[in-house]
Amino acid sequence: MKMHPDQLHVDEEIVRHLIAEQFPRWHAESVRHVAGAGTVNAIFRIGEDVAARFPLTPGDPEELAESLGKEAAAMDELAAVCPIPTPVHVAHGRPGQGYPMPWSVQTWLPGRVGTPDGLAHSADFAGDLITLIRALREADTGGGQFAGAGRGGDLRDSDEWMETCFRESTRLLPVDELRALWERFRVLPSSGPDRMTHGDLIPGNLLVDGERLTGVLDGGGFSPADPALDLVSAWHLLDRDMRSVLREGLDIGSIEWSRGAAWAFQQSMGLVWYYRDSNPEMSMLGRSTLSRILSDPEVSSGARRPTHSS
Repeated sequence: MKMHPDQLHVDEEIVRHLIAEQFPRWHAESVRHVAGAGTVNAIFRIGEDVAARFPLTPGDPEELAESLGKEAAAMDELAAVCPIPTPVHVAHGRPGQGYPMPWSVQTWLPGRVGTPDGLAHSADFAGDLITLIRALREADTGGGQFAGAGRGGDLRDSDEWMETCFRESTRLLPVDELRALWERFRVLPSSGPDRMTHGDLIPGNLLVDGERLTGVLDGGGFSPADPALDLVSAWHLLDRDMRSVLREGLDIGSIEWSRGAAWAFQQSMGLVWYYRDSNPEMSMLGRSTLSRILSDPEVSSGARRPTHSS
């Protein structure tokens, strides 16, 4: 099932043709689709060392090529400061037979994709998240500030999107409690100047081995933003005890901690309804995170846990 109404089709045969045509040095390598819960790109492993990423939705090819160039630069910048291995850009692909958009190739990292509950109780994993987030925050912003829209800027900029989410979630979640919580989140004051953030520390962008964090994926959004943005990882991946460990390890105050919960809330509200049928794993991530937020007395002010309606 398609996740997006205008989703592009790309399969192994198309990728083999594009590789042979544009990158003959890899023409003899195997091409394997990498199944996962990703929502932005289709991923194909090329041989053992690289992976090709194909955007799933159409757009202006020139604008996308420019965006992919910025992502490549951000990935390289992240790799220079990240204490955990992260992919780096290798090549840009052009539109070709069977696929109408620019695409990209990056290095492949081995590992098992994280899950909301798999390492929720692990102090080692929480410690690795502390190390990661601290290193990203210490990176130089170069005087830059948040320059996008949505997560990472003013919480109130998401009001229209949140209204859509509340409307679409009427039969899925306790919308009255969630709406009341957003009214508290949206007016939280700033917790400090923008700092460098990964921007999307969800389970699917983290690789693990045993109880350790071994890889950080999707680094193309590395840029200045609300310093609380990367705290979404605490709500997506950790139980209450380990969230406390992470908070103490990063010395997070109450406003910043609540803003981190607010960004996780904003993200999760969209996941539940949008991917309910097309990507159940992402939908369940949204439910899991909302449950954690609503069961945490400090950030929820006593709102009850959402029911898991079918």
